[in-house]
Amino acid sequence: MPANLPTVLVVDDDRVNRMVMAELLRDECRLILAKDGPSALQRMRDEDVSLVLLDVSMPGMDGYEVLAQIKADKRTSDVGVIFITGHTDEADEERGLLLGAADYVSKPIHPAIVRARIKVHLKLAMQRRQLERLSMQDGLTGIANRRRFDEALDLACRHAARAGEPIGLALFDVDHFKQYNDCYGHGAGDEALRQVAGVLASYVGRPYDVAARYGGEEFVLLLPAPANFELLLERLREEIISLKIPHARSEAATVLTISGGALVARLVEPAVPAALLERADILLYSAKSAGRNRIMTETVSLSLAHSI
Repeated sequence: MPANLPTVLVVDDDRVNRMVMAELLRDECRLILAKDGPSALQRMRDEDVSLVLLDVSMPGMDGYEVLAQIKADKRTSDVGVIFITGHTDEADEERGLLLGAADYVSKPIHPAIVRARIKVHLKLAMQRRQLERLSMQDGLTGIANRRRFDEALDLACRHAARAGEPIGLALFDVDHFKQYNDCYGHGAGDEALRQVAGVLASYVGRPYDVAARYGGEEFVLLLPAPANFELLLERLREEIISLKIPHARSEAATVLTISGGALVARLVEPAVPAALLERADILLYSAKSAGRNRIMTETVSLSLAHSI
């Protein structure tokens, strides 16, 4: 099965119904299954779901309540939900649509109609995600923008708190960039930023990794559970130097360089993104005060609330 297929969550308390939908759609998407509302909501937290096929009549938490919780969570509110139901009452359909259902399919299902409707909604989901990706991308460098980074840091903190894993965070500043622009012009400055961004982007690849332009000549790198973070950052700094971008106005070197403030922190609670950034910024200031073209790294153990 191709790795880029969208993920569809089928929620139905009847095992036979789940298997019928799985067989019907196995070539159209990547399928995950849930037998009740709580497990469906958990799957949505754990998976990147593009579309939900939701049974209305389930014991305990019915489809209407599941839909309401999906729409109430900002992480899942944009995911399309199609009700699959044996109810044919117009009032029931209206209720579902008012809660935010994208479509309504009646049982017994007609395979050709179900496939056609799902294809339409998956196409809409792909278009929506493309627009979302563009809104999260820095227009100059092509890497993530600050909005994308802020969201990623929040998610990474929550993941680290659950998993008991450390977070690696580094904040960078291109040294004497104003002087670079004054000397070489803003066009050359833009190209220099693109090259720096390209180096940072080469260091990400896992689900929670993010390289972003934080603003102006500032960049940030987020690497949860990093191995040898200090050595990795030193290699990154040397790669920037190896670009050999001339900088006649720099007091740090004859070529373009960066300074950085970085920390590895083990989290015990998710609500710490601001504290991480504040500490990285202090370390960045220290690196610049010490002469630039260097990265100050610190390891923070256990609770950030007591260590920062």
